[in-house]
Amino acid sequence: MATATLAAPPFLPPSPPAPAPRMRRRAARPFLRAACAYALQEGQSRRFHRLPCGLDLEVIAQPPPAPGGGGGAAPPAAGVRARELPRGLVLGGALAALLLAGRGESSVPQEAVAGTLETHTGDIADFIQKEIPSPPVLIGHSFGGLIVQQYISCLQGSESHPKLAGAVLVCSVPPSGNSGLVWRYLLTKPVAAFKVTLSLAAKAYANSLSLCKETFFSPQMDDELVLRYQALMKESSKLPMFDLRKLNAALPVPSVPDNTTEVLVMGANNDFIVDSEGLSETSRFYGVQPVCVEACSVIDATGHLLLADAAARTHHPSPWRALAYWWVHQTATGQLQM
Repeated sequence: MATATLAAPPFLPPSPPAPAPRMRRRAARPFLRAACAYALQEGQSRRFHRLPCGLDLEVIAQPPPAPGGGGGAAPPAAGVRARELPRGLVLGGALAALLLAGRGESSVPQEAVAGTLETHTGDIADFIQKEIPSPPVLIGHSFGGLIVQQYISCLQGSESHPKLAGAVLVCSVPPSGNSGLVWRYLLTKPVAAFKVTLSLAAKAYANSLSLCKETFFSPQMDDELVLRYQALMKESSKLPMFDLRKLNAALPVPSVPDNTTEVLVMGANNDFIVDSEGLSETSRFYGVQPVCVEACSVIDATGHLLLADAAARTHHPSPWRALAYWWVHQTATGQLQM
């Protein structure tokens, strides 16, 4: 699972949108493979999707369960930047985790960063258009969630971006970017701001078990499991995902007044990176409530890597149950087209 480059100050003030991105060059350096590759689980497979620019994106696929499990057919699910595919994500849907450029075993571009919001979104559209026969539920985590938001914005009047059956934003960077997150931390939690900067901008999480755990997971997460994810994240991230100065200058993502894509927003109240205001901003942007557990507006006692956190796996109802409930509800009301 790659969750690298959140960002650190300084941030530039808002400025006019950046010009249209140039076509990326095909990787000329030798193809890099992760030294700590994700070990496939039973039934999973690894393949590569070739983009028009010549880059290859790693795809980890998991077929739907065998018939007889109940619930009927479900739309396929495509995850952005996910590396873990828990078995039986949501009621029978096939799963595909797409590793974007510079992540996992995907090709590494020649540029200093892996891409822009537009190029990453275009890569996902190309993958869905060519390899997923029916509209999927697109799941994005952290900055992957921001890319999913951009994809939703591109659906208005676009033939190049295939329609979605739904979208799930997990601990997502809000539509305005992470500038507000960092400045809130600087003003209200300076020690936490320093730790986030040290962990993400300086990548200190890769060499410190305690800092990795505090940044991404709940306190009760087993150290051995944290070390496993730490190794995957360290080896998976070969380039910064964005030039953050240019990214923040081009945000917020365009609003979608007539959005017809059903959106689920999920968050964690122990998230060390995306605070409750960031979660609320994303929810307000799409006119929805974040996923609720009992009286809480967020999953209780879990960290930023919500879907991988051990606490999330044992908490009842877990975020997987909440996701499944949303999926069933949308299907039953006819809002997810099969």
